[in-house]
Amino acid sequence: MRRVAKLSAACIATAALALSATACGSTSSENDKSSSSAGSSGDGKGVKIGLAFDVGGRGDRSFNDSAARGADKAKDEFGGSVKELTAKTTDTEADREQRLSDLADAGFNPIIGVGYAYAQSMGKVAKKYPKTSFGIVDSVVDAPNVDSITFTEEQGSYLAGVAAALKTKKSHVGFIGGVDVPLIKKFEAGFVQGVKDTNSKIKVDTQYLSHGSDTSGFASPDKGKEAAQGMLDNGADVIYSAAGSSGNGAIEAVNGKKGAWAIGVDSDQYNIPGLAKYKGSILTSMVKNVDLGVYDFVKSVHDGKALSGVNSYSLAKDGVSLSTSGGFIGDIQPKLDAAKKKIVDGSIKVKTTP
Repeated sequence: MRRVAKLSAACIATAALALSATACGSTSSENDKSSSSAGSSGDGKGVKIGLAFDVGGRGDRSFNDSAARGADKAKDEFGGSVKELTAKTTDTEADREQRLSDLADAGFNPIIGVGYAYAQSMGKVAKKYPKTSFGIVDSVVDAPNVDSITFTEEQGSYLAGVAAALKTKKSHVGFIGGVDVPLIKKFEAGFVQGVKDTNSKIKVDTQYLSHGSDTSGFASPDKGKEAAQGMLDNGADVIYSAAGSSGNGAIEAVNGKKGAWAIGVDSDQYNIPGLAKYKGSILTSMVKNVDLGVYDFVKSVHDGKALSGVNSYSLAKDGVSLSTSGGFIGDIQPKLDAAKKKIVDGSIKVKTTP
């Protein structure tokens, strides 16, 4: 009887979620990645993962895709389903709160907010659903049922700066940030420090695509392309973008300039199928292993020992790294390894603000 009751409740909740997602179509999009195996029916098998993506969602070839890989790996390993809801640039706090609540009402557990924008709403929703485990990427929410998954982006970006400084032929590089917020400032700070520590005479151009609550800078490839083209025209020949899918536009622009290099972010963008025609211009990527953090969290819930508190993925723990795909940084690898060692042992303190 209990099994039947659980089944009925889950089905009703799932139906409610579908109705809610339709009603909120102006603020979110839905992509149900449910597997055909048991697990989404409330029968206790597998996991029911709720993913609340940042703008761009699955398919951004960067940040969100990294989170998606972690959820996919967990689903494949443990069985069950993944329900995805994606933010829009017009989202309000109420929209984000509703998105997380919809997933909780439908019985998804764990629920992961992919991006710092979910911090405030998750703080509220986690209190309303104390028996549900929540995870948030790139922010800290102080609640007993929340796993705050953070990364030392500045450390990986420092290595990207070293690589840029060693590869530029014009002593001129650029940084493009998606949104002018503290998180992306960490990328900028590390990158600029890495460049300047390697060669203080190198010029660094910096540009942000949007500011504050305007998150369009993470989902505007046209803006990324325009910003990168401006830097190239101004003399830069290595450009690092921390801008979500906007960075795809920057990579495209760099690909059109002979001798120029792009540095990817979050995912190993050299190996992203959608960017294959540009991979000859992708020097390296500052890989941020969001997939590792998401997988670890889902596994902990599956094992009955849900992670909570702040769990930081550092350079020392391979939470961030530089990709070697394409072999373009092979000649400077010893210098990159030396810089990494100094960061890990504390000889180099990387700044988190420019």
